[in-house]
Amino acid sequence: MKKYNIFANIPAEIKEELFEDIISKESVKIERIISKGHTTTEFEWYDQKRNEWVIVLKGEAILEFENAKDKRLKEGDYLNIPAHTRHRVSWTKPDEETVWLAIHY
Repeated sequence: MKKYNIFANIPAEIKEELFEDIISKESVKIERIISKGHTTTEFEWYDQKRNEWVIVLKGEAILEFENAKDKRLKEGDYLNIPAHTRHRVSWTKPDEETVWLAIHY
């Protein structure tokens, strides 16, 4: 059994938002997401088939929802996004990595 650290191996330069599967099974996917000033393209929306529970472990972000108020997430903040809730990342800290943990179930 190997030990890992969620904050290890973060590249110095992140040209595009980084998505890394930690566990990916039929019923659940756990991923680390790293952003640094990245956002979802202006007219692109995530519309996922699964529920998504997400927590910001480091940094800050704003999630925009198509039919709900924006949510600003700071370190330690988490929320559950029901399946097919259209959302996008409208802001992440430009001068610091934002490290997310997302569980799709």
